[in-house]
Amino acid sequence: MNLVKQLGQFPDEKRKEYFSTLPNYTNGRFQNILVTPALLEGESMTKALFNSLCKVENTSPKSALPFVVTDLKKLPADENVLVWFGHSSYFIQVDGKKFLIDPVFSGNASPMPGSIKAFAGADYYKPEHMPDIDFLLISHDHWDHLDYKTVQELRSKVGKVICGLGTGQHFEYWGWEQGKIIEKNWWESIDIAEGFRITLTPARHFSGRLLNRNISLWTSFVLKTPTKNLFLGGDSGYGNHFTEIGEKYGPFDLAVMECGQYNEKWPYIHTLPDQLIREVQELKAKNFIPVHHSKFKLAQHAWFEPVELAAKNAEENNQSITLPVIGEKVDLNQLGNVTWKKWWEECW
Repeated sequence: MNLVKQLGQFPDEKRKEYFSTLPNYTNGRFQNILVTPALLEGESMTKALFNSLCKVENTSPKSALPFVVTDLKKLPADENVLVWFGHSSYFIQVDGKKFLIDPVFSGNASPMPGSIKAFAGADYYKPEHMPDIDFLLISHDHWDHLDYKTVQELRSKVGKVICGLGTGQHFEYWGWEQGKIIEKNWWESIDIAEGFRITLTPARHFSGRLLNRNISLWTSFVLKTPTKNLFLGGDSGYGNHFTEIGEKYGPFDLAVMECGQYNEKWPYIHTLPDQLIREVQELKAKNFIPVHHSKFKLAQHAWFEPVELAAKNAEENNQSITLPVIGEKVDLNQLGNVTWKKWWEECW
């Protein structure tokens, strides 16, 4: 596969001219609301890379992860469901529309074949298992959220792509029709169908497919449908944006929350375990599903730690949580009425 092609493309001059008029774009880069260093003060990238080589126990499962085979092409049209595929990839069918978020189905989260491989059991679902998708949502252009091979194989199945500013340039470079791509800034909304509105909302993170950071926007989404109000969180560290999103668009029936691949050395760009419940509460979410775990090793914590701590902290704070196995249907009409098994304990 052509590595240069996978990298995507920098925003063109027309895009950059428009970006330069925006308050969250300075000196050729998009900016977080809060000052957001990539690493903790006093840390260096060299040190962080060296530490990543240190052996940590249980960074990969000892056995294949459990998964459920759900035929997404034969779902009854009136079912409102979410199906998680591991890490941050998931499918939503709600009120008759189908959404696919950050699909990574190529088996690895890196441009280098064979590196950052998916865990056994976490890589069953492929593009061919997907039904026709009304809306493909991309939170940002990191390799573990925007996978070239996957999106190219899905191209004929996708109605519209919705993404942050600049990310659409990649799709255009890869041959997608301009008319299929909707790029927006934070706080901008799109009425996508009768009773359906998507709003792009802030996240505290960064973007970039190799060395050039923040030339495209990272985002979360609010999905309002005729019967549901959902928060679809991309990667994000803790910040005051959760309160603002909750006040403007909450309460939410369900929040999809990033909870893994954290490290005390980069505390600003990913949520730490003791911050997760606070974020859920500030969003005014009645229920949440923790994602960004159990598919790829991208940090030096035990593979099961993010979901284990999310479940523990939710229980201690009397917060409803949704914990499906990969591929298992989550009934969006029955949130809070399900007792979830601690499936990760089977693979320690």
